[in-house]
Amino acid sequence: MAEDPDEVEEKTFPDMDLAQKVFLLECGLDSPEVLEATKTEILSVVKQDAMAPYYEFLCARFSWNVDDALLAEMTAANTTELAELKETVSGHEQHDGETEVLDALFAIAKFFARIGDKSQAFAAYDTIIEKAKVSTGKKIDAGMHKLRVALFYLDTSAAKKFIDAVKKLAENGGDWDRRNRIKVYESIFRLTERDFSTSAELLLGGLASFTCTEVCSYEKFVQYAVITNLLKLNRPDLKKKVVDGAEVLSVVQSLGPLPAMYEGLYHCDYQSFFRSLVPLYDLLLRDRYLSGHARFLIREFRILVYGQYLEAYKSVKLDTMAAAFGVSNSFLDSELSRFIATNRLSAKIDKVGGLVETNRPDAKNAQYHSMIKKGDVLLNQIQKLARVIDV
Repeated sequence: MAEDPDEVEEKTFPDMDLAQKVFLLECGLDSPEVLEATKTEILSVVKQDAMAPYYEFLCARFSWNVDDALLAEMTAANTTELAELKETVSGHEQHDGETEVLDALFAIAKFFARIGDKSQAFAAYDTIIEKAKVSTGKKIDAGMHKLRVALFYLDTSAAKKFIDAVKKLAENGGDWDRRNRIKVYESIFRLTERDFSTSAELLLGGLASFTCTEVCSYEKFVQYAVITNLLKLNRPDLKKKVVDGAEVLSVVQSLGPLPAMYEGLYHCDYQSFFRSLVPLYDLLLRDRYLSGHARFLIREFRILVYGQYLEAYKSVKLDTMAAAFGVSNSFLDSELSRFIATNRLSAKIDKVGGLVETNRPDAKNAQYHSMIKKGDVLLNQIQKLARVIDV
């Protein structure tokens, strides 16, 4: 049975699935056969959407031989389509109202986003944002389209400017749906910047109302929420919002190694947690937003779980701890020594006795030193003020 055209969801551009495939081809983690199949899929999408500028971009990036006939065909198709779109704008300007003109301008901007012309897409959306008599909501929409183009190319400097701009617009008149969508976009951007604390809060807050499938799938969004919040939440909140979280449980089958990680962390099954780090590392390396942070995240997870284990002891035998994690004594000794030396773990190793002794910070002592520092700052400010008064 054919689908009702009115019920078919309009495809959004740029296509983030295409960007992910290009990333997988670039990182080269798969076999030559799989990589060749990925290249074929990419070129199929490029041809289907007549992405002449993006085809040139790909040929330059991967040193492919340019198919001149294909490029000429796509360029001609782009030229014809753009001329028709501009003619539509002109016709609406002469005979119709602002709504029709605005829709036609959006069509031009989406055309540039579809064919992969980043600079022209930015300029076309700027035309909408700067146009008189355009509602704040439509300006936010245009700004978010620009942001998606920036994320497609992982242009983080542009993305940061666009995030700030749409948030400012939303303060002056964004509705509930647009504000939520901005938070989703920002949460993804914060991942690329390694601002996992901000991203964790935004991701968790966006689970119940997520609708931005043009950026990523819901399953992937939940993955991001779990990964970041494992590093942020305390155990009671981890239990409530992740282990027993309805949104997480609804897609638990698609979360790969993550359920074993959060269950292991909450139930102190450290071997299960540690074993899950291996497939998690592969998952991170294959993610275009998190790949550059894979080593950092795996290190932070190890520090997190070591710290949780040591909280329960004043001292513990090294071989007992190694058995709990399913690793060798020498590996654990090396790991703990490194993290202790960089002040990431409050402990010390007694190599003679084969013990790990915790060295918990004294809260009162920390408060005392904090007060001394604040007192010094206050005295300096008073002295500066006194000199100004004397003058």
